[in-house]
Amino acid sequence: MISFNNIKKSYNKVTVLDVPQWTIKKGETVGLVGNNGAGKTTAFSLLLDLIKATEGNVTIEGEDVSMDENWKTFTSSFLDESYLIDFLTPDEYFNFIGSLYNLNQATIDEFVGGYSEFFNDEIIGVKKYIRDLSKGNQKKVGLIGSLIGNPSLVVLDEPFSNLDPTSQIRLKRLIREAAEGRTFLISSHDLNHVVEVCDRIVVLEKGLIVKDLINSEETIQEIQDYFDV
Repeated sequence: MISFNNIKKSYNKVTVLDVPQWTIKKGETVGLVGNNGAGKTTAFSLLLDLIKATEGNVTIEGEDVSMDENWKTFTSSFLDESYLIDFLTPDEYFNFIGSLYNLNQATIDEFVGGYSEFFNDEIIGVKKYIRDLSKGNQKKVGLIGSLIGNPSLVVLDEPFSNLDPTSQIRLKRLIREAAEGRTFLISSHDLNHVVEVCDRIVVLEKGLIVKDLINSEETIQEIQDYFDV
């Protein structure tokens, strides 16, 4: 479904991502882990055509993301709070996203209402602008907003950050349920979170893919040993 082809991204002649070939199959849940500066967000930004590659290209369903826009109709993402429209309330934001998919109010309300446990009565019906919510609740708005419209490809950058432990556990359950029949790409600094929700784990180090493993007890130990230096 997704292919990184001879990708290089450089800033001021410093290469921050160098991926000769990386393929993600339809229906996989892939976790991208690495230390700060490993290139995780850069990889996602290239995939979503937010930045241009210095060399190579990224394709979704065989189409270059920088040359074709068909992939946008089935792709959703949440990278950080800058994706939100912070002068709207959460309800207004969800309604706006739903309107982009021509969903009626009843359908939007039913969908959003299904995440009431995750929201913990702090988001729906609360007359606050998104900018006035806590960082954790802003994250929740963005995460659920990314699932509206039934996208078949979902990209989430550090989805567990700023969430309290209970919300992190609920998010893991939510992702496992939502991943049925979808392709998920998830980045995280926390290997434990990724292990619990992903069936494939990719380790980035200084812009290079150093490990690409199917999730198992053996590979988890291998990845832990890699970081335990």
